[in-house]
Amino acid sequence: MRATGSGAGCGNKWPLCNGEVLGGTARAQTLIEFTHRMTSGIALLMVGCLLVWCWRVTAKRDWARYSVALAAAFLANEAVLGGALVLLDYVGQDKSSGRVLFLCLHFGNTLLLLATLSLTAAWLSNGSGSFTLIRSRRRVSAVVVGLLATMVIGITGAITALCDTLFPATSLRSSVLQDFSRGAPALLHFRLFHPPVAAIAACYLLWIVTTTSTQRSCVSHRRTALIIVLVSQVGIGMMNVLLLAPVWLQILHLFVADVLWILLVLVSAELVLERTNDLPAYVAASPA
Repeated sequence: MRATGSGAGCGNKWPLCNGEVLGGTARAQTLIEFTHRMTSGIALLMVGCLLVWCWRVTAKRDWARYSVALAAAFLANEAVLGGALVLLDYVGQDKSSGRVLFLCLHFGNTLLLLATLSLTAAWLSNGSGSFTLIRSRRRVSAVVVGLLATMVIGITGAITALCDTLFPATSLRSSVLQDFSRGAPALLHFRLFHPPVAAIAACYLLWIVTTTSTQRSCVSHRRTALIIVLVSQVGIGMMNVLLLAPVWLQILHLFVADVLWILLVLVSAELVLERTNDLPAYVAASPA
């Protein structure tokens, strides 16, 4: 939405759209924004149905119940934050600090939503039951810090993408000069934080790969997927810089980042959680 300028496609009206959606005079930005709102509403309805179904077929203390409840809460908050961006006019070419703040909140909430939905799907498919944290405090702390660091890289990446949209560069040299210029807006200077935090996240991924090398086969497959996605993401990120962040490449970069985050969450859960109930919740809850 930000890369195509479609966030302002419906004006400052939310959830309704004050632009023409149908007809030959409909603008592309309006169509994109209206489609986004429609699909968001459908997603909210589907997650609501999943919440009701999950609570009916799973037993008490099943962690899938809590993860889907959190997913529904994060999705509702996603809609609120998205609506606030529109109503406060933090779209289009707005360069205010308020937009940066809401963008960070919005993207951070998106990552939490993806995490809870992914865990819900994984636990329901495996008959999760309940879990307990492993006794290794060092591993738990490392996983928590690593996940937080990965969230930071995602948020700084979102800010960097906003900078690419608001301050487009005509060449790689001019882009670098913009970042280091004393007279440049503070938002451009903030873009310099993305590479170092990306390096931190890469180190965390390597730690995950090393730690899971002795785990069972299902985690080993995820480890392989992490390596492939990590290499792809690094390559796409470099292309994004060299090609001056075209829209299609920004979208691909974001998609791969989401896949990488989902894999991290699932592997991290395998690392720090131990199953306390091997029976699927819906079996344990069914009559004999």
